[in-house]
Amino acid sequence: MRKLSRAVALLIVWMLACGVAAPAQGPVAVKNDYADGGNWLCRPGRQDACAVDLTTTVIAADGTLTREEWKADPNAAVDCFYVYPTVSADPTPNSDMNAGPEERRIVRSQFARFASHCRVYAPMYRQVSLMGLRAGVFGPIDGSDLLSRAGATRERAIAYNDVRDAWSYYLQHDNHGRGVVLIGHSQGSFLLAELIQHEIEGRPVQARLVSAILLGMSLPVPNGKDGKDDVGGAFQHVPLCHAAGQIGCVVSYAAFRSTVPPPPNALFGRVAGNNMIAACTNPAAVSGGRSNLHAYFDAVGHPFTSSAAPVAWTTAPKPMDTPFVSVPGLLEARCVSNDHGSYLEVTVRGDPTDPRADDIVGDMKTDGQVNAAWGLHLIDVNLTLGNLLDLVREQAAAYRVKK
Repeated sequence: MRKLSRAVALLIVWMLACGVAAPAQGPVAVKNDYADGGNWLCRPGRQDACAVDLTTTVIAADGTLTREEWKADPNAAVDCFYVYPTVSADPTPNSDMNAGPEERRIVRSQFARFASHCRVYAPMYRQVSLMGLRAGVFGPIDGSDLLSRAGATRERAIAYNDVRDAWSYYLQHDNHGRGVVLIGHSQGSFLLAELIQHEIEGRPVQARLVSAILLGMSLPVPNGKDGKDDVGGAFQHVPLCHAAGQIGCVVSYAAFRSTVPPPPNALFGRVAGNNMIAACTNPAAVSGGRSNLHAYFDAVGHPFTSSAAPVAWTTAPKPMDTPFVSVPGLLEARCVSNDHGSYLEVTVRGDPTDPRADDIVGDMKTDGQVNAAWGLHLIDVNLTLGNLLDLVREQAAAYRVKK
């Protein structure tokens, strides 16, 4: 069967810088006013970036197509607060506060679907842009700054301060004592990890933390013998999730193909610090082991690019009239820790005898070749989105019982 392959635009080749840059000089950034609704991509009850069509075509192994409808729950009992990954192509080290198509695409792909289980909040923020990352102003991605809690570059501080200010506004004006799930990917996960360190753990507000979903990063946790001694790394009071109904915990991983494990120069899966390991929680099997992934993929194009090139999801291409597709039984995953690192190992179980495509799109490519150092970073969230929704539903139920 023909493999699915499409050149992924190198829009984010420098999504994250690997070295520590000296702080840039310049005036202090003016604070954003998060009372202004224009500074939010998503808020409850609006027609905004989260009020989108999320209808999905489910593609069975035998090629049968069925339609899966979706709707938000306006009465959801908990909230979700999302910080999006590096997508800005603005020609400045930090992005502006104008919501462009790239921010709207990534919200639709990664976050809007959570509105079925929570009220959704997604602030705009002056993230370190692609240009800024190419200039090396983000800082380390090996977790060393999270372990030392060292000062960030000026550009990263601007991004963090915006996230902190949006969070502060949300707590003061919107939360009203409700439980909240933090959700981030890549740059968004790093900034939320800092937020947990400085504004949440060890404070009364920690009691409202339903969970934190920090994907596409290497989060340092102690390499305990029982695999559950996981406070004392980046976080002192917030453990990893080890059971579906557990609350106040963290889900974190970086995904790699089983056939393309992290190479020595991998950007994710390894962390700084003695006796530290990169966190890995499998949303499909929180307590451990291997399980099927419930993925949601963009039917055309990719959320990190402006491409709308068609993707052949079946050997005899069929037009997809929904924005998303799901491929039950095609993917499975487990957390592994070995000489390559600690990461979510994703296995694609394509069958050349059936009419469904045997592979997925999502690898970073350089000159047409898979860049193994990135793993499946582009689709970290999409791979497990259905599993994450199930997990948030169970955690929200457990939180309501606790309250």
